[in-house]
Amino acid sequence: MPHRLLLLLCLLAPPLMAADASEEHDLAYSLGARLGERLRDEVPDLQLEALLDGLRQAYRGQPLSVDSARIEQLLNEHEQRLADSPATVDAASERARRAETRFMVNEKAKAGIRELPGGILRSELRAGSGVKPKANSKVQVRYVGRLADGSVFDQSETPQWFRLDSVISGWRVALQEMPVGAKWRLVIPSAQAYGAEGAGDLIAPYTPLVFEVELLGTAD
Repeated sequence: MPHRLLLLLCLLAPPLMAADASEEHDLAYSLGARLGERLRDEVPDLQLEALLDGLRQAYRGQPLSVDSARIEQLLNEHEQRLADSPATVDAASERARRAETRFMVNEKAKAGIRELPGGILRSELRAGSGVKPKANSKVQVRYVGRLADGSVFDQSETPQWFRLDSVISGWRVALQEMPVGAKWRLVIPSAQAYGAEGAGDLIAPYTPLVFEVELLGTAD
């Protein structure tokens, strides 16, 4: 959702009812105080006179001193600086880490879960009786990859061959314990997948991944 400096005025404004002059004054003052608190942290060197001019002109429906295109440009640039600031990045990372921890705890509590090295969780959807791959083997698999919210980010409709030394760590660990013919559900913590960096726009930092994997064959 776009972040706008004056949005707080809209969010805080209750329906206006009949009130005496003192109540109207106090309401206006309260809105200003909340906006001031927010802007103090967000833009510590803000020119208050310019802020009040913009607020006054927009509120009264008067012609603005800065044209709309310039306003939009400046606000977008301001939003980008906020998004890129270390404090914002750190807060987002902490939220992602907490969300991952909650997700992994809930998954681990489910019936039939076995924990593999590295915190990887697996449940058996179908047993297999074939050989198990080695660390440098090639594997033939069919799979579906999902994010924690269940949305699919990758899948193979036809069997695919991979070298185990070319896939994420979570796959390397799990598939070496998986016999050919088996189908497993794997929950892979971010530390065994794409970690703090993520994978472009597809996988955010600190994202656990869920796979349904069928191991169809293996070869040296």
